[in-house]
Amino acid sequence: YAPTLPRLPAQEEAWMFECLLAAGIAIAGIDVGESYGSPAGTRSFEALYRHLTTVRGYAPKPALLARSRGGLMLYSWASQHPEAVAAIAGIYPVCNLASYPGIAKAAPAYGLSPDQLSAQLANYNPIDRLGPLAAAQVPLLHIHGDRDTVVPLESNSGELAKRYAALRGSIQVSIQEGRGHDMWIGWFQSQPITDFLIEHAHLGASR
Repeated sequence: YAPTLPRLPAQEEAWMFECLLAAGIAIAGIDVGESYGSPAGTRSFEALYRHLTTVRGYAPKPALLARSRGGLMLYSWASQHPEAVAAIAGIYPVCNLASYPGIAKAAPAYGLSPDQLSAQLANYNPIDRLGPLAAAQVPLLHIHGDRDTVVPLESNSGELAKRYAALRGSIQVSIQEGRGHDMWIGWFQSQPITDFLIEHAHLGASR
């Protein structure tokens, strides 16, 4: 799960987590700060994965749950390790650095100037790094509001869906009409997202 930051996960997310735990699925995350999917943050996810699969003995193909800027974090790791991903679910996930937080704000996390990050954007941006996930047949499911002004639907889940489908990847985007980037309980008590995670986490454990 990402993001795991101070005060996150939020209390609103407890219902889904309790459903996952009841289904025998462990939940893990790591605080990588505001790393925006940068290589430094991704290395921390690599360390977490190694710890969970070798020291803790958890399944080698987890299902990933990305909320908001957690999309940058988890898609960055997943695109480098598609063989280790059972599925990705997203709750209004950030999929496009240029959209959020913007090139200028993200650049310091990458150790680059805004001009340098802009020139190298395709090397880091989730919407530009979907090929390995599609080739590995990783299924994706996003829920996203059509009034999200923080992480706009069209330039994030919408654009990712177009590109993933063009690569013949399996993706579904459920559009929530009239919803923005908020703490509406419907995001966190989504039965489709919960069922998707349970199904693919168990499939990942059996492979």
